[in-house]
Amino acid sequence: MGLGRRLYRGEIDVDFVGKWKLWYGLSGFLLVISLAGLLINGLNLGVEFKGGSVFSFKAPTATIEQVREGFRDQGVHQPIVQTAGDRWRVTTETLPESTSLAVQNSIAKDYNVPVSQVDVQSIGASWGGEVSQKAWIGLGVFMLAIILYLSMAFEPKMALAAIVALLHDLVITAGVYAWSGFEVTPATLLGFLTILGYSLYDAVVVFDMIKEVTAKLGTTSKQTYSMAANNALNHTLIRSLNTSLVAILPVAAILFIGTTVLGAGTLKDLSLSLFVGMIVGTYSSLCVATPLLVTLKEREPKYQAIAKRLASQSGKGAKSAAVAKG
Repeated sequence: MGLGRRLYRGEIDVDFVGKWKLWYGLSGFLLVISLAGLLINGLNLGVEFKGGSVFSFKAPTATIEQVREGFRDQGVHQPIVQTAGDRWRVTTETLPESTSLAVQNSIAKDYNVPVSQVDVQSIGASWGGEVSQKAWIGLGVFMLAIILYLSMAFEPKMALAAIVALLHDLVITAGVYAWSGFEVTPATLLGFLTILGYSLYDAVVVFDMIKEVTAKLGTTSKQTYSMAANNALNHTLIRSLNTSLVAILPVAAILFIGTTVLGAGTLKDLSLSLFVGMIVGTYSSLCVATPLLVTLKEREPKYQAIAKRLASQSGKGAKSAAVAKG
C-alpha cells in the first residue's frame, strides 16, 4: 500500500499541530533573517521604481564583462547588464542627455551596429513612485478581499490565520530578494501576488477540511480541536504537496534552466519570487496557518471543556490501570 494512501486513511499521522513550537521557532528564525536582509541590504529596486536609463542593443559576440566595461569607460558607475533574448539590456542611473548620446555612439562603434538600432529609454522616478503606489493599493485590496471572503465562508479566526501566513510568505520572499540582490521589477510584484494566490489556495483547502471535521465536535467528542485539526491536515497533506510540486516544477525549469542555459534573464525576477513563494507558501499553510488557527480556537470555552474532559478521562484511566497492576 502506497505512503499516500496510508496517510490519507490515517494509518500514518504526522503531528503538525503538536510540533507548533518547532514551526514557530523556524518561522521566527526565517523572519528575523529576512528582516535583517531588508534592513541591511534593502531591495534592489529596478529602474521602473527608482528611475534611470535603459539601453537595448544586439551584440552576439560580446560578453557581460565587455559590455559592462564599455559603459564604465563612458563614466557610468553601476551598469546592470542582462540578456533579453538575443539582445543586451543595460540599466544605468539617470544619465544626462549628453552622456546618454555618448554611450549610444560608443555602443554603435564598439559592436558595429547602427546608432538607430541602439534603443535608449529614460524612466523618471516619479513614474516609479506611481507604480509602487499602485502595487501597494493592489496588495491592500487583495488582503481585504481575502479577509472578507474567509470571514464569510469560514470564520474570522481562519481569516486571521490565513493573513498571518500570507504576510509570513511575503516577508520571507522579500528577504530572499534582499540577500540575493535580485532586481525587483513589476514582474516581481506580479510574482508576489501570484504566490499569495497559491498560499491562499492551500490554506482554503486545509481550512475547509478542518471546518468539516471540527463541526462534528461536541460535548461527548473523543477528540480535541487540536486532534481533529491535525487529522484534517493529514488528510489534505498529499493533495497540497502534489499541487505544489506540479506548480513548482515548471517554475524551477524557468529559474534554473531558462536563466542559466538559455539566458532568459528577464524571467528570473518573476521565476525567483514564484519558486521561493510557492515553497514557503506550502510550508506556511501546513505549519503556520493551521497551528495558529488551533492556538486561537483552543482558547474558546467549548473546546477548552472538551480538552479538560478528555484529559480527566485519560488521567482516570491511567490511575485505574496503575491500581489494577498493583
